[in-house]
Amino acid sequence: MVSKIPYFTAITTYFSCAMLFAFGKLRDTFSKIFVNWWHSTNLQGYAPISEGHEHFIMQLYARIEDCFERPICSPPDAWFDVVHRVANDNNKVLKRTKKVSRCLNLGSYNYLGFAASDEYCSPRIIECLKTFSASTCSTRVDGGTTILHTELEDYVAKFVGKPAAIVFGMGYVTTSAVLPVLIGEGGLIISDSLNHGSIINGARGSGASIRVFQHNTPSHLEKVLRENIAEGQPRTHSRWTKIIVVVEGIYSMEGELCKLSEIIDICKKYKAYVYLDEAHSIGAVGKTGKGVCELLGVDNANVDVMMGTFTKSFGSCGGYIAGSKELIEYLKYTCPAHLHGISISPPAAQQIISAIKVMLGEDGSNRGAQKIARLRDNCNFFRFELQKMGFDVLGDYDSPVMPIMLYNIAKLPAFSRECLKQNVAVVVVAFPATPLLLARARLCISAAHSREDLIKALEVISRVGDLVGIKYLSAEPKKKQLLEENKA
Repeated sequence: MVSKIPYFTAITTYFSCAMLFAFGKLRDTFSKIFVNWWHSTNLQGYAPISEGHEHFIMQLYARIEDCFERPICSPPDAWFDVVHRVANDNNKVLKRTKKVSRCLNLGSYNYLGFAASDEYCSPRIIECLKTFSASTCSTRVDGGTTILHTELEDYVAKFVGKPAAIVFGMGYVTTSAVLPVLIGEGGLIISDSLNHGSIINGARGSGASIRVFQHNTPSHLEKVLRENIAEGQPRTHSRWTKIIVVVEGIYSMEGELCKLSEIIDICKKYKAYVYLDEAHSIGAVGKTGKGVCELLGVDNANVDVMMGTFTKSFGSCGGYIAGSKELIEYLKYTCPAHLHGISISPPAAQQIISAIKVMLGEDGSNRGAQKIARLRDNCNFFRFELQKMGFDVLGDYDSPVMPIMLYNIAKLPAFSRECLKQNVAVVVVAFPATPLLLARARLCISAAHSREDLIKALEVISRVGDLVGIKYLSAEPKKKQLLEENKA
């Protein structure tokens, strides 16, 4: 959860945002006459594609566009090559240059380091490319199912501990396309308030009624469940056809672990299905990388629908749904992502299979176990040191996602640019992706990082933190508190 926002920070953030929005709206008002004239002259009666609030946000972020979409020209390993860009028109057009900086990568989701060249995975991908080519150029139900796809689904089911699994070509589509198939009008989706956009879009597209419970708060979930079961469907008050509670294993903007055990107990009590999104947790947490169920000691038989992506820990692309054989068979006949979407590229499927084999030790080594243990050690070391320095860091120990709170949106470009100057690449996030007062830098730790890499990152972030002014917590009392907790 977010710490209490410093009073002075809240006041200055509100004031700076008010000034920014006021001058921005004033500029838009004075330019409206010219814009209307330009539209009438050049669009020939067509409505502008971008206008109103969306257009204002685009103009707002144009000034800090250099902090986003930075091109790279190497694999997203612990270190990667960032291409520099320049603009002579207030960032309206950013042009790539030939200048390249070797930067420490704290932005990619390459949790286990499989996205770079690997001694076991890479040779098999090359052989796969020779055998199957880059794409099947077909959907799964037509000519897009190879022996690799069926092998991959068997391995995914084995890895997550479910009877069956189905894989899709894109992680975002997995949830946004599956939820509308699982539930529709007359059903009820109860979603965590900080769930990912794919869950939100999938829920909206289902036609089911949607209710939201306070982030990671089982007591409020029970209250929402109880009230809505008693009330029934809108207008008719008839019984809900089904209820699905949707949560994430690790919340991608918070770095927090789901309180899964308590949520499952509540769902059992009220006969609601549990849908668990493990995009950021599968492979990254648990003794053998099998996600939050393993980490928290929860029997995954109590999770009805297990979803995950291959874009983080497995160094590939796509997503999966794992569950009962009846569920997977139903999705194969009804899910549009399976029926109409192109299948996972064969080399990408081979990458996932090879990564799972390494994690299971089927490559004949213990490299998988070492990667998982190193990731956990790196995460906990880095989080502890950041907190000791006085940074306000969200999330839980063992989580590879570490948001550092910047709060004031004006500090976002300053933090990003100063880190890049010192060859550390970070991701920054602000409104409208987060609430107005909760701008942050989201750091992602990898097993590929060495201890020296992390120490360098800490030194740079500490210097930039002092420069930008984001060490909101008193370092010495925090250090003593953390040391006591560590001893305990």
